[in-house]
Amino acid sequence: MYRMKPYGKVECKKALDVKTSRLGIGFEKLDRDAFDPEKAYDKLGNIGVKWVRIQSGWQKTEKEKGVYDFAWLDSIVDNLISRGLIPWICVCYGNKIYGGMAEEYYGAVGCPPIHTEEQRTAWHNYCVALAERYRGRVAHFEVWNEPNNLGCWKHGVSATELGEFTIATSKALREGNRECYVIGGAVSWINVQYLNEAFKTGMADYIDAISYHFYSFDDHKLRPNISALRGIINLYNPKLEIIQGESGAPSRPFGNGAMKDGAWTEKKQCKFLLRHLVTDIGMGAKFSSYFSCMDMKEALMGRVDDKNSYKDFGYFGVLGAEFDEDGMATGNYPPKPSYYALSYLASLLEGDVESVELPIIVDLTHAPHLGSVRSLMYEDGIESFGFRLSNGSHAFAYWHPSNYLTTDFEHAVTLICAVPGDIHLVDPMDGTIYEIPQELVERDEFGGVRIRLLPIRDYPLFLVFGDIK
Repeated sequence: MYRMKPYGKVECKKALDVKTSRLGIGFEKLDRDAFDPEKAYDKLGNIGVKWVRIQSGWQKTEKEKGVYDFAWLDSIVDNLISRGLIPWICVCYGNKIYGGMAEEYYGAVGCPPIHTEEQRTAWHNYCVALAERYRGRVAHFEVWNEPNNLGCWKHGVSATELGEFTIATSKALREGNRECYVIGGAVSWINVQYLNEAFKTGMADYIDAISYHFYSFDDHKLRPNISALRGIINLYNPKLEIIQGESGAPSRPFGNGAMKDGAWTEKKQCKFLLRHLVTDIGMGAKFSSYFSCMDMKEALMGRVDDKNSYKDFGYFGVLGAEFDEDGMATGNYPPKPSYYALSYLASLLEGDVESVELPIIVDLTHAPHLGSVRSLMYEDGIESFGFRLSNGSHAFAYWHPSNYLTTDFEHAVTLICAVPGDIHLVDPMDGTIYEIPQELVERDEFGGVRIRLLPIRDYPLFLVFGDIK
């Protein structure tokens, strides 16, 4: 970090040491036995995030009609809670014992139980039992997963069906626990036309939040898409919160899943993680969940009669894995660089962090430049967000939104601000805290500050004004 003076490291905290957080992580696919949670619990609890998304696994729970065995899910929920984590449940998928397409697809993925009266009644009863079972342990329930994606609504995508299904599921969940918090949407990208149709059913009156997923090579689109999401929500129910429920990036090429064709590396995965989570929180998400804790099989289009069809491994985890002949993640689940980047970010942003506007300008007109770099920064602009930290300090995250798949961007800018407090620079990639040399800092008698030669990279750096936790 050019001319900056290392001062210390961000102190990483465990989930047990954090009261609240707006960051989370995925722990999905245990309904399909994708990995061994016992080997992941402690590592998960040590990251410092709070929210953990799990899937309910109807087919794994009800193997005999009307008989529920929640033992497997009890173990997951209780292990997470004991480590200071907050489990929230994505209520999905279908169940082969009630027939239909669920008999054909591995894990009954993408087979909503809406085609017969028996299916609808069985789903209702299961949701009542699920919410009742976890009253006092799990408060947040998300209805289905990526219903606007043919892989997860296999008979044909229909926003009207999703709206009606969400209303029915919400009623069932609240029959089991009238205090539960219901999350709708769970859309695989932000499609306001699809959501508009779903809202026409009255769905917005039966839920507390809308969740979205956003997998894109161009995360520069994330900010305007979230603004559009907020806009369509405000037309129907402005009280609804937004949640980023599932987004991540691979750490290597030649895998499966979203964005699989990118030239991914572990460092590029870190950049995606940091840029995405900071944008989610900066744009007002109640919380943002990184996908995922583990490398594991994707298993969205698997067929029960073809094991190879669900041995499609994805490398989105902050923990790595090897795979056995059945496609289960094995080995010791070693942490990747993204594990530590997420941990540093979680500790920096722990508590009741609030998005705020700060009196700060990133001045490109006085940025030192070589060749075309200055014009490049003008063209792409600078992404930035202000935060009030839980200790009362302020933080300013900023980065250049260049294509991290093809370049490593590093340059310098001038920053002009009027925020009180001692100033330090924090790099969440490795947790290093830097002092800014005084010869680069110009202060006026009114508290205004100009910082020259301030590093800027293609992932968020944080200026912290005041104490660092």
